[in-house]
Amino acid sequence: MKSAFELAMSRLENESPTQKLTDDQKSKLAEVDTEINAKIAEQKLFLQEHIRKAAGDHAAEAQLRKQLSTEIARLEEKRESKKEKVRASKSD
Repeated sequence: MKSAFELAMSRLENESPTQKLTDDQKSKLAEVDTEINAKIAEQKLFLQEHIRKAAGDHAAEAQLRKQLSTEIARLEEKRESKKEKVRASKSD
């Protein structure tokens, strides 16, 4: 007799089967992660330096922190978009 978890997983698999990725797709997904992680690190270094320089000016600090979070969110969206394109591509 299956547990509730096993039944739920079975139903989920029937509704949306797991996609098998080729080695090329896996490699491209890793490249996307590496690229976006590097861009996020670059933005953090750049804006955190400006935040440090703006110490004491709470309005400027808040604006820079908001800009940093916006940039990270934008890059995360870009990552997901690129990954979806890779997953949708048919590699030979």
